[in-house]
Amino acid sequence: MHHMSESLSINNSSRSAIVLLSGGLDSATTLAIAVNQGFTCHALSFDYGQRHDVELECAKRIADQLGAASHQTISLNLRDFGGSALTDDIDVPKNRDESQMVEDEIPVTYVPARNTIFLSYALALGEIKGCGDIFIGVNAVDYSGYPDCRPAFIHAFEKMANLATKAGVNGKQLTIHTPLIQLPKTDIIERGLKLGVDYGLTHSCYDPDDQGRACGCCDSCILRKNAFEQLGTKDPVLSHLD
Repeated sequence: MHHMSESLSINNSSRSAIVLLSGGLDSATTLAIAVNQGFTCHALSFDYGQRHDVELECAKRIADQLGAASHQTISLNLRDFGGSALTDDIDVPKNRDESQMVEDEIPVTYVPARNTIFLSYALALGEIKGCGDIFIGVNAVDYSGYPDCRPAFIHAFEKMANLATKAGVNGKQLTIHTPLIQLPKTDIIERGLKLGVDYGLTHSCYDPDDQGRACGCCDSCILRKNAFEQLGTKDPVLSHLD
């Protein structure tokens, strides 16, 4: 495991946190940040009927690599609702440049209410484990089309959580941490590399092949690929495409 930064002003070693872990680049970086801040981290992943479960295998390996105290995967079937390219037979957009992604106000890969549902589970697990902190790797910079990745949503959920829970009503305030929310993808990757994240273990592709390998041309793959290239390196999960 990586060494903790010496520049920390606070040590949260007595505090534990729930960290939402999808198996992707952003959530892996978020877990590394929470561990680095001294939290005992309970990672939480969801098998929600997404079109591929390779990301759940990745989440397990990331939780191990970064030293999560525990890792749990919850099953819930959002495929019963559909309505997203990730949970329905809707084509994943391919070969778009970043300007096209921005024009598409809310992309078809948006899964209705996903982060609201995931945070609700994190809230429940946090109450049971006595955690007052939840970390989620939402990002509003690169790809602000998702309504549930925006600061206003996070603030509103945090306010609601403190009204909805026994802990909140009894004065134990819950905090939702979004360390990546205003960072460009290049900054996220740089921070993760400093904290020892192995991005070869992560999975962000919306439409992987039968072996679970990244397609290299969906929006998520392109955002990653461009960011690694801007840093003068290559995305390790795309090596099979060289």
